[in-house]
Amino acid sequence: MSTHRPEQPAPDYVPGHDLLAGKVVVVTAAAGAGIGAAAVRRVLEEGCQAVVFSDTHARRLAEAQEALAGEFGADRVRQLVCDVTDEEQVTALLDAAEEFGGVDVMINNAGLGGTASVLDMTDEQWGRVLDITLTGTFRCVRAAGRRMAAGGRQGVIINNASVIGWRAQEGQAHYAAAKAGVMALTRCSAIDLAPHGIRVNAVSPSLAMHPFLAKVTSDELLAELKQREAFGRAAEPWEVANVMVMLASDYTSYMTGEVVAVSSQQA
Repeated sequence: MSTHRPEQPAPDYVPGHDLLAGKVVVVTAAAGAGIGAAAVRRVLEEGCQAVVFSDTHARRLAEAQEALAGEFGADRVRQLVCDVTDEEQVTALLDAAEEFGGVDVMINNAGLGGTASVLDMTDEQWGRVLDITLTGTFRCVRAAGRRMAAGGRQGVIINNASVIGWRAQEGQAHYAAAKAGVMALTRCSAIDLAPHGIRVNAVSPSLAMHPFLAKVTSDELLAELKQREAFGRAAEPWEVANVMVMLASDYTSYMTGEVVAVSSQQA
């Protein structure tokens, strides 16, 4: 019999420790209140020189820019609209990082989900999820890797995967395939980039709560997903961002090609 797991309280927010002092960081899909936005805040708190963050939502980007500039200084934040399905926009995003001296850390957070049975899924649904979530990540890995290698920078690339790349879930064939692809991309690109001193790793979150997820997911499904977690709760987005920061820092200098689960799901 399954046991009801009481929801444990979220821990206190962890203060910064200058783990990314002097680094230039690029983060995709970082407007709003999800993992990307949490990552932008965390890298600033960890002392990065500057962060260039993107999304496809110009208004939310501008609002985030204004808020972060007021808190951390306008000279440390730069926003740019970027659709990761567009190679020219990805190039422009990396060009913006050159204004600060070039990218040191690339966090590829952009992805698209959806729910559809494989029996009903259209080619368009399949293709769009794969193009944003997997191919978009590939475009960003390639662009950042080229800049880092050309500049002789021993940089770090961090991809956002998902435990769904390992585990089956109804209606998620396209998203699961894309996230499994992100994991394989991470492992193989790590080998390709290792001769340049560039590390490539991924995080694999299970359930991270943010307003958009709450809007598109029923209360019943959220309750069920929380019960799969040992702590009986979803992760806070900043808890996932903390692991991204760890992977970006020198504390993980010997880690590459790894996919780190940010999950309390029961074995």
